[in-house]
Amino acid sequence: MVLLHVKRGDESQFLLQAPGSTELEELTVQVARIYNARLKVQRLCSEMEELAEHGVFLPPNMQGLTDDQIEELKLRDEWGEKCIPSGGSLFKKDDIGRRNGQAPNEKMKQVLKKTIEEAKAIISKKQVEASVCVTMEMVKDALDQLRGAVMIVYPMGLPPYDPIRMEFENKEDLSGTQVCGS
Repeated sequence: MVLLHVKRGDESQFLLQAPGSTELEELTVQVARIYNARLKVQRLCSEMEELAEHGVFLPPNMQGLTDDQIEELKLRDEWGEKCIPSGGSLFKKDDIGRRNGQAPNEKMKQVLKKTIEEAKAIISKKQVEASVCVTMEMVKDALDQLRGAVMIVYPMGLPPYDPIRMEFENKEDLSGTQVCGS
């Protein structure tokens, strides 16, 4: 067995264990797959923190508009009316105008937050210090846990334009991001 210490610059990312007979091309694919999946978990965690605080994503034509502008343009958030978190919602305005402000109640918020922390721990760079090798199965498990938490809080699903749903469906917009190719 060979232990690979994957870094970006001088910064440790993760450890990977592979048989010594593994072809370099296959190793490159494995490293890229895990690296990219870890980035996906990071993006999901970031968006889910916003979901827990401010509810679902507004339709693209309503983002950044004031309440007066939305009323004047007679715009409706049809998905927002359907996507009510389990146990009801609490209003918490999103100052940047990306989310509808219908945040999950405290209990459901904690379901999301706890799962986010667990997923972050799985992909953490601290795994290197603990000599824990990261596998694709571990990263997939983190993704499954995140998906499950969203399903508990939003059993009806999220709007098709919500970045969390797009990530889960592999339809995310990665323009402007740096992706490690495979």
